[in-house]
Amino acid sequence: MEILDATVITTALPVIAADFGVPAAHLSIGVSAYLVAVTLFIPLSGYVADKFGARTIFIAAIGVFTLASVLCGLSTTLVEFTLSRILQGVGGAMMVPVGRLVVLRDLPKEKLVKTVAIITWPALSAPLLGPVLGGYIATHFSWQWIFYMNIPLGLLAIIASLYLLKNTKGDVGKFDIKGFLLTGIGFALFMAGIEFLASTSDKLMQSLSIVLVGLVLMALAIRHVKKAPTPLFSFDAMQHKTFRLSVYGGSVVRIALGSAPFLVPLMLQLGLGYSPVEAGSLLLWLFAGNLAIKPATTWIMNTFGFKR
Repeated sequence: MEILDATVITTALPVIAADFGVPAAHLSIGVSAYLVAVTLFIPLSGYVADKFGARTIFIAAIGVFTLASVLCGLSTTLVEFTLSRILQGVGGAMMVPVGRLVVLRDLPKEKLVKTVAIITWPALSAPLLGPVLGGYIATHFSWQWIFYMNIPLGLLAIIASLYLLKNTKGDVGKFDIKGFLLTGIGFALFMAGIEFLASTSDKLMQSLSIVLVGLVLMALAIRHVKKAPTPLFSFDAMQHKTFRLSVYGGSVVRIALGSAPFLVPLMLQLGLGYSPVEAGSLLLWLFAGNLAIKPATTWIMNTFGFKR
């Protein structure tokens, strides 16, 4: 549900922008706000799941996400929409990692690769369906239903979680509140500065100052987590060359691929006159390759190993 909502909105952005009376490019702040909220609160998800129980947090996350979806549909201005997307991102940040934690916590090691491949299928299918579904809803109904459709999905997920999941808890250590604040505020300021740079040309110095402050805070966060006894996150895995190269290379690839779902629908609709449905249908092929290769990934890794 969380991943579907992240992609279903892309083909409806010009329609939503027209309803708010703002340029379509300004809707990028609604997309960015959601992703920033997800990024900031993911580190908190494991701690609260261990402290209050995985099922409790998972259900609460679904509830927050569903409520925020309703608020997105009720929004009449870009500010209201952006704030609702932030709240939606908070719920989304808890849903995915806690949901996977519930599945993988007691899983035997020999079943790990196969199980991860299975639970990844929805994450690959949702981006495939999202743009087409969003375009169809925006064309034949109203864009608000892109968010209202989460209501029945959320209720079903909550009911299923109550009956199927165990409320397991884990060992709770001290939460790194300083690292969380430095990372969160720094990343939020950095992204806000980038957003201002992209949308305004008369406040260059102010935007650059915000970016600089964000970078300084993130640098302080990195220095802090390297020295903290119970850091928010650890850089130990970065000492392994294979993992380090995969992070660097994967980040570049994701930057390129991550911009396409936002920019391509705008180009097709505003530049070439395509309808939301047509734009969504063309965007579908961007994600089809991910889904097509998925059945072979387990065999490839077992045959050639992770490094190859």
